[in-house]
Amino acid sequence: MASISTTPKVHVSQITFNKFLFSPNTRKLSFPPSIYFPSILKTKTVASSLPPSSSPSSSPHPSVTRPVYVPNKISDPNYIRIFDTTLRDGEQSPGATLTSKEKLDIARQLAKLGVDIIEAGFPAASKDDFEAVKMIANEVGNRVDSEGYVPVICGLSRCNEKDIRAAWEAVKDAKRPRIHTFIATSGIHMEYKLRKSKKEVVEIASSMVSFARSLGCDDVEFSPEDAGRSEREFLYEILANTPGIENVIISTHCQNDLGLSTANTLSGACAGARQVEVTINGIGERAGNASLEEVVMVIKCRGEHVLGGLYTGINTRHITMASKMVEEYTGLRVQPHKAIVGANAFAHESGIHQDGMLKHKGTYEIISPEDIGLERSNDAGIVLGKLSGRHALKDRLHELGYELDDAQLGNIFWRFKAVAETKKRVTDADLIALVSDEVFQPENVWKLLDLQVTCGTLGLSTATVKLVNADGEEHVACSLGTGPVDSAYKAVDLIVKEPVTLLEYSMNAVTEGIDAIATTRVLIRGEDQHAPTHALTDKPLQRTFSGSGAGMDIVVSSVKAYVGALNKMLAVKQQSSTERVSTKRTPVSA
Repeated sequence: MASISTTPKVHVSQITFNKFLFSPNTRKLSFPPSIYFPSILKTKTVASSLPPSSSPSSSPHPSVTRPVYVPNKISDPNYIRIFDTTLRDGEQSPGATLTSKEKLDIARQLAKLGVDIIEAGFPAASKDDFEAVKMIANEVGNRVDSEGYVPVICGLSRCNEKDIRAAWEAVKDAKRPRIHTFIATSGIHMEYKLRKSKKEVVEIASSMVSFARSLGCDDVEFSPEDAGRSEREFLYEILANTPGIENVIISTHCQNDLGLSTANTLSGACAGARQVEVTINGIGERAGNASLEEVVMVIKCRGEHVLGGLYTGINTRHITMASKMVEEYTGLRVQPHKAIVGANAFAHESGIHQDGMLKHKGTYEIISPEDIGLERSNDAGIVLGKLSGRHALKDRLHELGYELDDAQLGNIFWRFKAVAETKKRVTDADLIALVSDEVFQPENVWKLLDLQVTCGTLGLSTATVKLVNADGEEHVACSLGTGPVDSAYKAVDLIVKEPVTLLEYSMNAVTEGIDAIATTRVLIRGEDQHAPTHALTDKPLQRTFSGSGAGMDIVVSSVKAYVGALNKMLAVKQQSSTERVSTKRTPVSA
């Protein structure tokens, strides 16, 4: 029976069960009696003898530190490694196009969260992806904190030499680089996608893991894609019959097609998996992935008493900031009733709930918003208004999880003062909207300077728009439209001269009242671009770009969102043009 050799050249550190399926008849993974998984498939409840942590807030287990990172071993059997794939699987969500700057910002935030592994992308997919992963490896992958923490930077690759070599070149300069290689193992994938036999797949997997090790990578992860639909006997052949399996970390990667990704991930952890693959807000292809915030908060709340002592190294107070950043950059809105980070997650409207909350918050909340870095506006000690100064604003933003440089703080301060002149009290929601509009914007190719509209029932709507480009040159255009937003967008089009289609447009008020700040989100698609090929499906993919804007004037908010989406599209276009590399993605053949 074929197996992966255990000689150092082909050593694998992690094995991922992709699309792990939940069985209602068993609480743990079931394997044939002849297959024995040692301690990696057992959860222990013994107390750890590790020294106390110097920063209790960074860990759900204040009595222990994060175990020292070793690729294929974890000194504490109760520790769960968090593998975040927001920048790889998450970015494959339709409409979730990210620029290199946005990817770097998200990677920095993931490091603040304390994720153990950041899967930064798919380096072989395109030159843009390669450069983004390399940039993250060089910066985030070398930033070691005072306690010795630095995230592993991982690059995904299919089981072929070209992909693996690209992944290694992209991540090798990180302190802790990893190559994650995969090949499909289900019958339907092998027959219709790979067109290869089981024997060929086993040989490819073995030789490509060996090749990854030969490049000098000591941390190699192997995934049998579509493991949930693979024949169990074949999985045992390609994975479980490997001598030395006790020196491998078992991982789960669960999609949310049936709404069970979080449950499956936790089931895998209870069965012995010690790495879980998740994304911020649960984004990803189709219905998405297991949600980082859900998995982490379940482990934090129930790990000690229900899950056998499991814990993570995540600093949960950075969850809200990470969620907001990913939402703004990808344009993928979080549903109001989303667990942990949804707008209604800590809202109480019914009389019974409100009565209970007034008497004791624990009656209807098993976690507090402060646990994830979300302060209650009515509990905040500082009330901001038009007389508030820069230091008060800075302190409040810091409490909300925002760390801004002087230029960003200055810009937000003057916008805050303008809002405070018209509102009696500026809420946390107002501040978050202002920060999102200022910080979570793509690099400026065009910037809105002035806008004037005329609309109503007495005639056609007209708009005059003044934009400034990256060189400081001002451009003005006027246009007619069916409404103020339509006329303003047409005026912008006359200046930018980029044919696009507006796919989605939405607006929301961030607080109650007629004086609320409005947030607008748009999704556009360029019409003159060569459609790239999806890296995994090999199908043509029309790239879409999102933009957001915020302001007390809804037309200004709308134009900011539109210009932001255009800036993102133009930045990607200019980067590709500068590098003189086609945006076509590589085909899927393994």
